[in-house]
Amino acid sequence: MEHSGVGGQAVDAYRKALATAASAAAYAVMARGMARELLPPELRAAARWASSALLARLGRTKRERRTLVVRSQEAGGGGGVGREENLLFDAARTYLASRLDPRAMRRLGLTLARTKDGDGRATWRKVLFLEPGDSTVDVFDGVRFHWACVEAPSGGGGGKKKTRRGEPGTGGDRDFALELSFDAEHTDLAMNQYVPFVMEAAEEVEERDRALKICMNEGRTWYRVNHHHPATFDTLAMDPDLKRRIVDDLDLFAGRRDHYRRIGKAWKRGYLLYGPPGTGKSSLVAAMANHLRYDLYDLDLSHVHLNTSLQWLLVGMSSRSILVIEDIDCCSDAMSREDVKAPARAGDGGADDETGNGAASDSDAPLPPAKSKSKSKSKDDQGFSAEGVTLSGLLNFIDGLWSTSGEERIIVFTTNYKDRLDPALLRPGRMDMHVYMGYCGWEAFKTLARNYFRIDDHALFPEIQGLLAEVEVTPAAVSEMLLRSDDPGVALRGLKELLEDKKEAVPEGKQGEEGAGKA
Repeated sequence: MEHSGVGGQAVDAYRKALATAASAAAYAVMARGMARELLPPELRAAARWASSALLARLGRTKRERRTLVVRSQEAGGGGGVGREENLLFDAARTYLASRLDPRAMRRLGLTLARTKDGDGRATWRKVLFLEPGDSTVDVFDGVRFHWACVEAPSGGGGGKKKTRRGEPGTGGDRDFALELSFDAEHTDLAMNQYVPFVMEAAEEVEERDRALKICMNEGRTWYRVNHHHPATFDTLAMDPDLKRRIVDDLDLFAGRRDHYRRIGKAWKRGYLLYGPPGTGKSSLVAAMANHLRYDLYDLDLSHVHLNTSLQWLLVGMSSRSILVIEDIDCCSDAMSREDVKAPARAGDGGADDETGNGAASDSDAPLPPAKSKSKSKSKDDQGFSAEGVTLSGLLNFIDGLWSTSGEERIIVFTTNYKDRLDPALLRPGRMDMHVYMGYCGWEAFKTLARNYFRIDDHALFPEIQGLLAEVEVTPAAVSEMLLRSDDPGVALRGLKELLEDKKEAVPEGKQGEEGAGKA
């Protein structure tokens, strides 16, 4: 009986231990769920880091590790014959170059590349990189990821890594690979979150550092040069409320990739800039490009002779770009919606009919002839364009099926005479936002005064404010007067005299932009 009593007590104790363990496990699961729901990611990451440090201090450092080998090239899918560039390799180099700290590492590779700053002046760009045998640690979401640069086995990397034009090579003539190591328990985090994060971060770095391009067309080919226009929305002389609406509209457009896909529309937007000459339409286009970091494509329709050439040019444009057709009224008045097609041509823009494919040529390619705003097109007796580019072709170019050949594009028309344009060009879906660029007002003048002289007030400001309310003068004319002297008083007196002369010269009730300073 005594033994049975002892056995019963042992069983009861065992049951109580199991119940206690089950309760503790249940509380742990509940606490973990509550932590995931209530604690911010930063605090959870700190907790993971603290637990890892505690386990390491207690001696529990032996963990199973995983290593991803990132080579510059991988064998292609054609039976191992061809080789494809590994995008992760380039992205990892760019990402690590932005994270390496020369003060915290004993050994680093360094190259200098020639580049240009925002003003177009030559400068040097420093690029840091890991040499074979070097390593660094990156922390993401509280987890340590170890990057190492290693010599690639002979033949394993598919030959020497080819660097992109203008990009310094790393590691000399040696072929090398990157190794990414981490604890096995973090494999899902590495594959599903960290690697995509590296790709996105590298893309942001490249987008920030790359030089903007402005492209001009000749036949079917785009010719490009670096774009260094300094205009920004901070320096634009225009109504502040209108400026703010444009910036908000651009920012909304740039962040709506999923929205456009969900509603089934091409990711593009059109802007019509209209107003008198010299009111800052071209400067606004440059400010839009600088704000969004988009390349500019300046389309001259006088150099395009067939509707099909418009399609080739559209295909040759990159995504994240702005297409500009300046003085569209000078081009579209020679176009018709007639379905009559122009006779076939032996060539389109010289040899471009055979060799041109719409791709943008490198910046050192021969530049095309200077652009001409003259109306080289003519209409025959039947009312259609003898040159072959019709209004229908232009409409299909900006809003047809071919307009979906790229994403995140903005189309800008500028004109001095909005009423001359065909209504089909102006409807929503083609020109979504119409922006009137008017004469210089008081707020625009204050922006110019701040740009030129860094002043917000002056004794002549009240008189100039009154004159601007009575006289029509363009921002270009005001800028010309402010450029004539580095002394604010001298320049402002010259502007005041100009405005007074305009007030006296122009008949009452008919104020116009005539005389000196017209741009």
